[in-house]
Amino acid sequence: MQKLKKPKLKSLPTDRRSLIIGSIIATFIAITPYLFYVYESVPAVKVWNTFLFTYHSGFYESAQVSMWVLTTKAIPLLLLIIWFFTCRHWWFHALLVPIAMYSYQIFNTFNEDLQNVDSNQLMYLIPIMAIIIPSIYLIRAKIFNSINDATKSLEELEEEFKVRPKNFWDKVKQYF
Repeated sequence: MQKLKKPKLKSLPTDRRSLIIGSIIATFIAITPYLFYVYESVPAVKVWNTFLFTYHSGFYESAQVSMWVLTTKAIPLLLLIIWFFTCRHWWFHALLVPIAMYSYQIFNTFNEDLQNVDSNQLMYLIPIMAIIIPSIYLIRAKIFNSINDATKSLEELEEEFKVRPKNFWDKVKQYF
C-alpha cells in the first residue's frame, strides 16, 4: 500500500511576514481616527516654527486650519491607497479615480494662490476617468461574455480575475 503524503503548507517565514504586514496595516487603519485629530497639536498661528521646518500659512492664515484641511484629504487618501494595494477584485482600478482626486486636492491645499480647494477637480480627473472607466467596462464585458459561453458561475469568474501577487513589491510592479 502506498503512503499518501500531506501537501506542504506555506513556509512559516512567509506566514509570519504576512501576519506582521497585515498587523501593521490593521493597526494603521484602526488608529486613523486618532491621526485625523493630529491637527489639534498644531498652533493656530500664521507662521509655525518647529525644529525641522517653518510653515507659513498663506490662504488659510492659520497653520492649524491648513493642517486640518490636509488631514481631511490625507487620511482618506491613505485608506484608499491601502484598499487599492490589498483589493483582489477585478474592479480595483476604479479606486484610482478617488486616489487621483484626493492627490489633486492635497496638491492644491499647499498652493498659496488657491481660491477654492475643491474647484475644477473634475476637469483634471476626466483624463484619468477616460482610461479607467472603459477598462473596467471591458473587464466586466469579458466576464459576462465568459458567463454566456461557459458553465462557470459569476463567483468562479471573479475568482479567476482576482490579482494575487506574491508580495507587496510584485503588486507595485504590476502597475509600472
